[in-house]
Amino acid sequence: MVDWSPIAKVYDPLKAGSIDGTDVEPHDRAVWRAMCARYKPNKGVVGDPLLTLFVSRLNPQTTDEKLHQVFSKYGDIQRLRLVRDIVTGFSKGYAFIEYKEERSVVRARRDANRLVVDQHEVFVDFEQERTLKGWVPRRLGGGLGGKKESGQLRFGGRDRPFRKPINIGAGLVQERVGGGRREWDRPGERDRESRDRNREPAWGGRGRRDDLDRSRDRDDRRRGDRSRYRDRR
Repeated sequence: MVDWSPIAKVYDPLKAGSIDGTDVEPHDRAVWRAMCARYKPNKGVVGDPLLTLFVSRLNPQTTDEKLHQVFSKYGDIQRLRLVRDIVTGFSKGYAFIEYKEERSVVRARRDANRLVVDQHEVFVDFEQERTLKGWVPRRLGGGLGGKKESGQLRFGGRDRPFRKPINIGAGLVQERVGGGRREWDRPGERDRESRDRNREPAWGGRGRRDDLDRSRDRDDRRRGDRSRYRDRR
């Protein structure tokens, strides 16, 4: 796979649900739901998406002021938005931070990822909603990353990049016979057939061997009868 990349360049829910991006069928209902979703980025979001960072896994008690204090050391902040529940007003555990300069974004993404803020190790990456084509958020079965406990891991991002597919000795092998097509065989089936053939004796099968054994027994009995007849004479 010449164009293989551990990071998705276009968001595909089916590939995001696969550890190496090679799935051809959705393995859970959430992937299917994401494939059917027709999501459009929120037009109400303002700011430059290329200068915006996504910060998640925040302590529910972390405030806007605390985030500004921590992330302002990487550069001047244009705007900061800690996402809260509309009804309760409680933090949802993630925020968006827009910087004034690109170098500040790069520095914060590099140095602030896995930084401990209020006893929580945070995750930092570029904003995906407006920069990654085909993006589907987690609430619709998409997203990237995730925890094993959730049962909804998504690959192709910084948190969980794709693993490189194994092309040799994996998957299914197709063999053409006489210009036609043969059914897909799993690797090793032809080897097993070859070993089974090699186990058979070159002079014949089991039936032939049994016939020869019975013939030898008859010859031995005849020799024994002749020997006893000579002794009696």
